[in-house]
Amino acid sequence: MQVMSHGQFADPAVEARFQETARTLRLPFVRIYGVLFMLVALAYTIVNPLLVNPVDTAKLAVLFGAMIALAGAYIASTFWSGYIARPGLDFAALLGIVFLLGHINLILFDELIDMQEEMHAVGVMNRLGVSAFAAVVLAGRPRLFLLWLGLDLFVFLATVLPVQSHDAGMWYALLSYSSGAVIMLAINVAIDRSSCGAFALAEALEAERRKNEELVYNMLPPAAVERIRDGRMVADAYADASVIFIDMVGFTKLAKRVSPGHLVEVLNAFFNHADACAAKHGVEKVKTIGDAYLAIAGGNVTSGNSADSAIAFARDVLAGVAELQAVAGTDVGLRVGIHSGPVVGGVIGATRMAYDYWGETVNMAARLEGTAPVNGIAISESTWLRAKDRAAFGPPHNEMLKGMGETCVYHAGPAPERQTLPEISWVA
Repeated sequence: MQVMSHGQFADPAVEARFQETARTLRLPFVRIYGVLFMLVALAYTIVNPLLVNPVDTAKLAVLFGAMIALAGAYIASTFWSGYIARPGLDFAALLGIVFLLGHINLILFDELIDMQEEMHAVGVMNRLGVSAFAAVVLAGRPRLFLLWLGLDLFVFLATVLPVQSHDAGMWYALLSYSSGAVIMLAINVAIDRSSCGAFALAEALEAERRKNEELVYNMLPPAAVERIRDGRMVADAYADASVIFIDMVGFTKLAKRVSPGHLVEVLNAFFNHADACAAKHGVEKVKTIGDAYLAIAGGNVTSGNSADSAIAFARDVLAGVAELQAVAGTDVGLRVGIHSGPVVGGVIGATRMAYDYWGETVNMAARLEGTAPVNGIAISESTWLRAKDRAAFGPPHNEMLKGMGETCVYHAGPAPERQTLPEISWVA
């Protein structure tokens, strides 16, 4: 929930957003009220010649004409783009209307007295209708509404005092005005508090929605999220992608020597560095598997030449090995395997969903990583053929890869050490 202070939100930006939202939502009612007020004034103008003497009818026609014109200008101002940010327009328009209303009431009351009409049920034009509207339209700005009430009282007294001859009538008028003003102030405060509470709740829900959406988009590509929302299956085929598999050398020994907290710190340093490099080179992080990092160029993230992007990404990650060793406090290294070809991507399952990639290209990249020199890169022939920058890679040689047979491999980095390839249980 947003914190409030002295009836306002503590954050000025939130307070400004609240005022703008509240006034925008009240806008249709402002226009409807203005039109209704013009219709009421027009009805009085039509009835007056039937009940009022010609001289007063002429005076009333001028006052009602001014009131209709003012109300019309007020309604027109609500269509101006700057209206929302200027509550002073409501203040001035309603004050002008209530000023005209006071003079109209004086003339109508005098007419009724001259006609010796009983006054028990006569309210002529009730100014509380304008006060009620001011309480609504100026909700959220209590000081402005209090100022409006004060000026309304001043206009009322300035209009009535010169013609009021009985103290009793004046006292009753003041009591009537005061009681009405207190009720209008209560309405103003009630609308303000309820609006603030609803807005704060909406802000909290929106912030939570944004956080959840950010988490979803962090796990899934935007296009996949839209399809999942529509209830569609997420399955894609990419004809030319480059899969990058990076593994940490010596992780098993390191896990036996350091505390769990330190181990997580080392992994965090590795993965955060790889994430930054992926964002820099337009490479998509797929997932982490233990101490391994799987990424792809040419998948959901657009890449010009997937092989070049994958190699540039791998070199950037390897450039951070020294910092990784500093965090680990011992010698650790990385191996990178890259293979280019077709892959299938998509989302499966209903819980803990993630966008994953499958196919021979993914398996080949994992096998190639095992042949790479420590802090070096192993790429397949298909990647080498797609790459423009081949100078760093030595001559091709054949490697026997488990499940793949004899494969042409190119290395960059220190000379590879022959070793028995470990079982990789996660590869199909």
